[in-house]
Amino acid sequence: MPAHSAISPSSIPTGPDLAPERLLLATVTVRIPDATWSGPFSRRHPREQVEILGFSAAGRGFLVADHWISGRPGGVWAREISSFPDVSSVESLAEVGAGSLYRVRFRVPPIVDLYRRLEIPIPFPVRIKAGYVRWEIVARGTVFAQVLAFAQEVDSGLRVRWTRTPPLRSHLPLLTPSQRALLDRAIAAGYYAVPRRINLGALARESNRSKAAVSQALALIEEKLLENALRESTPKL
Repeated sequence: MPAHSAISPSSIPTGPDLAPERLLLATVTVRIPDATWSGPFSRRHPREQVEILGFSAAGRGFLVADHWISGRPGGVWAREISSFPDVSSVESLAEVGAGSLYRVRFRVPPIVDLYRRLEIPIPFPVRIKAGYVRWEIVARGTVFAQVLAFAQEVDSGLRVRWTRTPPLRSHLPLLTPSQRALLDRAIAAGYYAVPRRINLGALARESNRSKAAVSQALALIEEKLLENALRESTPKL
């Protein structure tokens, strides 16, 4: 299947295509349920853009997330956001560009619970518009299938856009399970994106490791991959 082609849920890979060692990357577009405030809010204001920049746990069953939302004047949406039943508090932080930053404390959405159980990172920013979220999935075979199955339960009409679906190259068996997990996390979080979406310190915090340990681990991973790539590309005499 060509990269970036939109497909229906019936075309989602199954069987051998979802082998545990296969890394899959895709973006799904899913309708946000009414129980999560950003869904009905963005449906009321379909021209506005909502971006979740990051979040952290905030007590049992709650998250605190920083959102950038388009619209002026600064803080214009704070009162409306606070009216949703799953929201416990809203703080208008600053006016930035054509919108404002809001810090919202709200109940943990089910998709976040799923990602926590599967121990896979959430790539930020998460973009929302007109009641739909564009959700990036970076995971291996069967884990990827679990996330897509959940998304289909939420929205049977979801759209999937593949970014990369080839099998993993033969050099990945050289990595240990912990190295593979760190590499997956770094890729999903945007450490290797251009421009880089996360710095080394933030990646270390997400990995519950020291900055020095993550730096050393990534250097070893990159050295292994580079050596193997060079070995494969060197013509045999």
